[in-house]
Amino acid sequence: MNVQTIDDDQTTLDADHVDALAERLRGPLLREGDAGYDAARQVWNGMIDKRPALIARCTGAADVMDAVRFAREHDLLLAVRGGGHNVSGDAVCDGGLTVDLSRMNGVHVDPEAQVARVEGGATWGDVDRETQAFGLATPGGVVSTTGVAGLTLGGGLGWLRRKHGLSCDNLRSADVVTAEGERVTASADENPDLFWGLRGGGGNFGVVTSFEFDLHEVGPEVLFVGVMYPMEEAGRLLPAWRDFMAEAPEEVSSQAMLWTVPEMEGLPEAAQGRPVCMMGALYSGDPDEGKQVLGPLRELSDPVLDMSGVMPYTAVQASQDHFYPAGELQYYWKSTELERLDDEVIDALLDHAAERPSPRTHLIVWHQGGAMRRVGPDETAFGDRSAPYLLTIDSTWFDPARNEENVAWAREAWQDMQRFSGGGLYLNIAGMSENGEGLVRSAYGGTYDRLVEVKTRWDPDNVFRMNQNIEPTA
Repeated sequence: MNVQTIDDDQTTLDADHVDALAERLRGPLLREGDAGYDAARQVWNGMIDKRPALIARCTGAADVMDAVRFAREHDLLLAVRGGGHNVSGDAVCDGGLTVDLSRMNGVHVDPEAQVARVEGGATWGDVDRETQAFGLATPGGVVSTTGVAGLTLGGGLGWLRRKHGLSCDNLRSADVVTAEGERVTASADENPDLFWGLRGGGGNFGVVTSFEFDLHEVGPEVLFVGVMYPMEEAGRLLPAWRDFMAEAPEEVSSQAMLWTVPEMEGLPEAAQGRPVCMMGALYSGDPDEGKQVLGPLRELSDPVLDMSGVMPYTAVQASQDHFYPAGELQYYWKSTELERLDDEVIDALLDHAAERPSPRTHLIVWHQGGAMRRVGPDETAFGDRSAPYLLTIDSTWFDPARNEENVAWAREAWQDMQRFSGGGLYLNIAGMSENGEGLVRSAYGGTYDRLVEVKTRWDPDNVFRMNQNIEPTA
């Protein structure tokens, strides 16, 4: 078998060695041509078309340990796939070994202690299903098919961020398979340097086979606002949203989006194809209170479409899933922090929205602050949280023949918006990681040197390099 080495060379792998690994694993070891191989190599982003030499579909930590040791022994390029909701495509690799955790998706909830233990291949839909049975939640993402591992290790922005912080802020401990193929626990009391690095440092330090999260009383019903106004009024609506959020309580997490209503079943025909400015907001407290607090966002103008109301928290978490189907669309997403949202910034956003090459592309302004900002810049690897806004430029389209055009537009828009940014960004939304060390230095700022130290201790040979990579000094 021809394989890719960790040093970007080609070599051959003896079939007997592969067969021996397959016998040790409890889960299947897939090779090209095997049933299920093509499905296992796919991730959410339709742009990604990689072919690993081997895919280890692990069923537990023991399988992960054997797979990592095998990769080390044979100098194989190694990738780690959690929930598979992977924009950058780093969850799979060409010619190497992909450690696939998707079968490890168990969730155990202790409602008395308000703690959940979550396996490394679970999605946020798996978590919300179990925790909401007890009226509990931990901060996740905004699409239920997002993997818990990738989102948490990169920080974790979601609908609870201003009340309960980021996903990584609610991490109590993690079980990790290291670059040596050993299992360790990371927490505030055990391997604290590794625990610090896992909370925002990405997949640089090992394979997290399980997470332990704090839970909070949320739901089971919440008040959600999802109202779309005509795009031509966005110049007036965005300042109104900005001013509303400046005074909003922490129970409110909100974002404003510039996009076009998709032409798809289930949406009113009159709204389909209309460019809109959408206000999305969740009130994490009592729904009746939420109606009063969020009412003004529904009264800014005559809406094109209003999908607001009291609904299950799980429904809110899954409300955007059908807009982002797995494998069907091409995705190239970038982000940058914004220091302000004044008329100059808003004019620039509207100019870029008018030039989108695909109607499925959207620009989202995330309002930050609240609980997530009260975590100091040195407390977690995620680093500084002082920027009031995060802009994500989510270039999304159907036709692969238009990849170059859509990627180029996103990069140009991102570059232009740097004049309003302090340089920070969100690594979970960072293109294809094409900016290398400059990308991670910009994202981590003052925490970068400490991350290098943690990387050097736990992965001195850079085994885990299929990520927004932090290179060890060794």
